[in-house]
Amino acid sequence: MRSFFPLICILFSVHMSASSILIPMDAEGQKNHLKAYGITYWVLSKQQKVQWLLNYRGGSFLLPDGDAIRKECQIRGVSFEILSDGQAQGILDDISSPSMNQEAVILEKAPRIAVYSPKGNQPWDDAVTMVLTYAEIPYETVYDEEVLEDKLVLYDWLHLHHEDFTGQYGKFYGSYRAAPWYIEQKQNAEALANKLGFSKVSEEKRAVALKIRNYVIGGGFMFAMCSATDSFDIALAADGVDICEPMFDGDPSEANYQSKLDFKKTFAFQDFVLERSPLQYEFSSIDMTAKRRIPKESDYFSLMDFSAKWDPVPTMLCQNHTALVKGFMGQTTSFDRKGIKPTVMVLGENKINQEARYIHGIKGKGFFTFYGGHDPEDYQHRVGDPKTELELHPTSPGYRLILNNVLFPAAQKKKQKT
Repeated sequence: MRSFFPLICILFSVHMSASSILIPMDAEGQKNHLKAYGITYWVLSKQQKVQWLLNYRGGSFLLPDGDAIRKECQIRGVSFEILSDGQAQGILDDISSPSMNQEAVILEKAPRIAVYSPKGNQPWDDAVTMVLTYAEIPYETVYDEEVLEDKLVLYDWLHLHHEDFTGQYGKFYGSYRAAPWYIEQKQNAEALANKLGFSKVSEEKRAVALKIRNYVIGGGFMFAMCSATDSFDIALAADGVDICEPMFDGDPSEANYQSKLDFKKTFAFQDFVLERSPLQYEFSSIDMTAKRRIPKESDYFSLMDFSAKWDPVPTMLCQNHTALVKGFMGQTTSFDRKGIKPTVMVLGENKINQEARYIHGIKGKGFFTFYGGHDPEDYQHRVGDPKTELELHPTSPGYRLILNNVLFPAAQKKKQKT
């Protein structure tokens, strides 16, 4: 008993002094990076603040200590470390040093998340909804009716599902016009447009794009992948211009419509040339898919390095346990650097191919991020392919970039210095 009692005292004192939980996000310290974001979101949903340690061990999270949080980490398979007051303060002191390219950003509340997606089943999967589900981060689905009824104001963060805002049904006409799913989607889109008071799907989708634009300008956070990126900007540039051929909207396109595009209205892209042929599975010159000459084995893109103290926003969005991310294809795989507006930040690029994969910008009071490609862990996902099982990719760097954006609206707002 004499030797046992001091041991009890030591263990008790260690537990009492352990005031923080560190969720490491480096390659060596974390066995499930994706679910670690879910733990962080869960803590925020309990009205507790979290510190995001930018550039510290892959962008680790510093959480308040508690038995419930420890248990939740264990249940979800997330690696964590217990820190004493002194250890936590030592890490924060090191991070605050001017010589360190690191920063501690306070996350204040769990953002309300909406996914813009049709209600019916799609013949493809969406990376964002898959990773939100895997990470156990709740979201709600909205579509055209909710957007046009101005219900986006209820949400802090909006993801645009694989979507075509130009009214050309994804440019699938060449390969899938006889497919039952294509015919059904076209009929459903036309019925919804008529129900909402529009004679054409292209006009209805443009009205939706304008509402989303206003949501961002008013302070919203928008994230888009694959074809939702360039088709969104094309719809804005073609406001008031008919760019659809008869098989899409029943009448010919407007003469010389290319010269009538207004690039001042777009978020990210300028000076692009639209693809006129309805048989081509491509929207415009924005996308680099057909221009790529990169073997799959060497298809990677690099994340840019920013100053954590001076540019916390792009630093936050680039947090990862590697600076080199595997490339992956999509209808819109990547963006031609020549067509990106100078006000837009490139966060990830393949410099050899002069393409941007991951870009970010400010519009009014809000922010937008465009991420090229369809599924970060399925190199060339095709219509009808089975969905990716994220249990097999719990440390995916490509999926981490999505979740960086999910947590982005939770950050305590600071005036950007550059």
